[in-house]
Amino acid sequence: MKRKSAIILMLFVILFVMAEVPMRFVSEAMRAAEANDSIVADSVVAVPIVTDTIVEGDAAAKIKRDTTTMDSIELAIYKHNKAVDDSLAKDSINRSRKNGIDSPVEYVANDSLTYDAASGLAHLYGESNVKYQNMDLQSAEIYMSLDSNLVHATGKMDSATHELVGTPVFKMGSDQYESDTMAFNFKSKKGLISGVYTQQDDGFLTSELSKRGANGEMFLHHGRYTTCDDPHPDFYLALSRAKVRPGKDVVFGPAYLVVADVPLPLAVPYGFFPFTKSYSSGLIMPTYGDEMEKGFYLRDGGYYFAISDKMDLKLLGEIYTKGSWGLSAASNYRKRYRYSGQFFFNYQNTVHGEKNTPDYAKETSFKLQWSHSQDQKANPFSSLRASVNFATSSYEQNNLTSMYNPQTRTQSTRTSSVSWSTNFSSIGMSINAGMRVNQNMRDSTIGMSLPEMTISIAQFYPFKRKKRAGDERWYEKISMSYTGNIVNEINTKEDKLLHSSFSKDWKNGMQHQIPVKANFNLFGYVTLTPGFNFTDRTLFSKVNKSWDQVKQREVVDTISGFYNVYNWNMSIGVTTKLYGFWIPNRKIFGDKIQAIRHVLTPSVNFSYAPDFGASRYGYWKEYQKTDAEGNVTMVSYSPYSVGAYSAPSSGKQGTLNFELGNNLEMKIKSDDDSTGFKKISLIDEFRLSTYYNFAADRQPMGPVSATLRLKLTKSYTLNLSTSFASYVYEVDKNGNIVESDHTTYWQQGKLGRFSNISQNLSYTLNNEKVMNFIKRLRGEKVEKKDDKKKRGEDDDWDDGMETNIDKDMEKAKHASRRQSNEKAETDEDGYMAFKMPWNLSIGYNISINENKDKEKFNYKTMRYPYSLTQGLNVSGSLAISDGWNINFSSGYDFEYKKISMTTASLSRDLHCFNMSCSIVLAPYTSYNFSFRCNAATLTDALKYDKRSGSTNAVQWY
Repeated sequence: MKRKSAIILMLFVILFVMAEVPMRFVSEAMRAAEANDSIVADSVVAVPIVTDTIVEGDAAAKIKRDTTTMDSIELAIYKHNKAVDDSLAKDSINRSRKNGIDSPVEYVANDSLTYDAASGLAHLYGESNVKYQNMDLQSAEIYMSLDSNLVHATGKMDSATHELVGTPVFKMGSDQYESDTMAFNFKSKKGLISGVYTQQDDGFLTSELSKRGANGEMFLHHGRYTTCDDPHPDFYLALSRAKVRPGKDVVFGPAYLVVADVPLPLAVPYGFFPFTKSYSSGLIMPTYGDEMEKGFYLRDGGYYFAISDKMDLKLLGEIYTKGSWGLSAASNYRKRYRYSGQFFFNYQNTVHGEKNTPDYAKETSFKLQWSHSQDQKANPFSSLRASVNFATSSYEQNNLTSMYNPQTRTQSTRTSSVSWSTNFSSIGMSINAGMRVNQNMRDSTIGMSLPEMTISIAQFYPFKRKKRAGDERWYEKISMSYTGNIVNEINTKEDKLLHSSFSKDWKNGMQHQIPVKANFNLFGYVTLTPGFNFTDRTLFSKVNKSWDQVKQREVVDTISGFYNVYNWNMSIGVTTKLYGFWIPNRKIFGDKIQAIRHVLTPSVNFSYAPDFGASRYGYWKEYQKTDAEGNVTMVSYSPYSVGAYSAPSSGKQGTLNFELGNNLEMKIKSDDDSTGFKKISLIDEFRLSTYYNFAADRQPMGPVSATLRLKLTKSYTLNLSTSFASYVYEVDKNGNIVESDHTTYWQQGKLGRFSNISQNLSYTLNNEKVMNFIKRLRGEKVEKKDDKKKRGEDDDWDDGMETNIDKDMEKAKHASRRQSNEKAETDEDGYMAFKMPWNLSIGYNISINENKDKEKFNYKTMRYPYSLTQGLNVSGSLAISDGWNINFSSGYDFEYKKISMTTASLSRDLHCFNMSCSIVLAPYTSYNFSFRCNAATLTDALKYDKRSGSTNAVQWY
């Protein structure tokens, strides 16, 4: 054992020695290059800001003179000089080919320049710049030898700060390097660089000494790799040696991690980091951890497929040491101006307990999500949309991610739909087909409609003339429309869906609706609206029921076939508007209030429908039931109650509906409005309604319904609705408490019995609203800010798709990011303004209903007591400082006297790293802690995650 420990210790020591970083700034090779390139004799006295360009022979040959204007002597001199120039040009070309410089070399010095024509050496001082082809070099001092194709650059020591300034910045194409000293060969494109600093993708590379190859590759000696953009990084990987291929990857030898200048015992013998901005496939590193019930795990590891620019695919897997495993597939697709969507599928095989124990069990579960939308520009006449969110009832209990997403874990219902629609604008017809699934996760019931189709024709006027001459005739106001529905549906348990019988368990049918109506204006103030509605249903089965007196049970016989059922009704309505104005007394109320307007909208509607329970229709039948004691009763039933559409109700209808709407507004003077006046809604709507059925034998009068809507602010509207029952309670001959058939509260001179009311109240407070309120009290003007961008950013996190990421935590992490581009705000005294953004949302819901418990009935007042149900919800966030963010949400149920779902999250931006923690306090407890690197390159390598399991929740004391 000691021998093994000694061997491991020696390996670590060797790695540390090999990866040691002694910062030597000038190597012997650099000193030799500098000595060879230097020159002191035959220098030319330079002047500030000197620019020179070496012009090749081809460029000089372009400078020509007009020989037709020359005399004989000038022409002879010109030909002699031209011959000499041609000879020099040829010699220059040969020398260019020998030296390898085949393009102009441009160099600029801001301070001074010395050039030796004999040796071809140029010395540039003060913000110098050399350009050759796609090479651009800037430095405080540059030494250039054109004969040997070498350029040498270095910085300058500042006498005041004793720091190196004006260090070389080298650019070659898309590559850029910053260094202390460098040498570069024009011909071979190779260079030697000391103290290099370069950025590759989202990483930064530095090294003591590096060599540049002809193809742009870099060989580093004693380097550093980090994703921290600070000159003194918070962390880095110390590399003994490395090879960098710009835009591709970096491959390194022995390396170890350094955090806050402290070497950590985390070393690797070799490794690589890919650098690519292109869309490509690659491996996804898994995360590791442990869970009490499932054991140690590796999860969220797999492969990413870059299928095309329009589509991708991510395959992930997870495996646990106690036998559980899972697979998932996620895809995004998008075609510009056509369609876009997301797809997610997850399959899990969960093992509970240990083998050979009573609680050992295996369970499979899956989840399917699909979101698809079509761009309106793709096809204005048809569209395909999908919103699928289907999962087995046990999925959320077995999914580890749901443990840290309380909203998903406690979700009780799921809805999925896929629809395709098209329209024919020339005839006003539209077709909508699709499927729909409703799930109840508590009892695993499922309701599916597959397929369902709706065909509709928009309202049209069949009697209207195409070319009208004169006034519109009364029959031209008659309009009609059509709506047809085809449906095939089932309601069953989740495990019985695939084993259901199409003929016995599925309900199907067709329905056609044709409404006919017209609008007539009477006396210029009254609107008369007659109408006729016809509904036809086609069913594919019916039942015949009878009573088996021997077995004392109901016998149901289902008969398949085509059966037609129809019904109709007619109605006529009258409505008008009454206006009332009140101008207040100027002496009492002043001239601020101009007028108050009251609008009354009474309406009366009468509808009639025959009794479709009559024997001539055949929609309702009866059978005789004789119980064991010999009591005989007649049981009424509809043979068409097993289809997708039910039969028309029995009983004659002759109903008169009353409705009265109220609106109250006030007109006041206002300096903010351009007209000088502003309208204020006092009562946006107050509506009363009831009905009376003349054809009913019992309880012809309906309850009185009341609705109140108050617009309290621009962003908040209060809605209240309630109802008052008309009939009193009484005790029947069997001692049961029932509503009377004829006696009403109105007959007793009392108001109707209050039945129920419910209301949700919510309001959000934040530091800006509070400060604006204080400013208004002081009489200061408040500037309005546009929060649309902020709301859009928040909506990006709510895409509804399943992921292996805690979205609340990610949202909190991004909220804590420092806004580096924002300018610090100052107060009127010039000091930095104190700022601690916060917001608090408070929601209160209340409902009052009759508690119809017979034991609590009050026989003196003949009334049930009322039960009050109320709940309180609180949520908010607080940024205690730059980089810190706290989010929380909780509530209280007054009926059960318990705290409802309570969650909290804390995040901290640590520049290069991010720390976040989320906890669930009620109704169960769990935590999720994450500490990881912000850069995408290292986020899967440098991280620490700690989570609680579903069976080892934290116990709080």
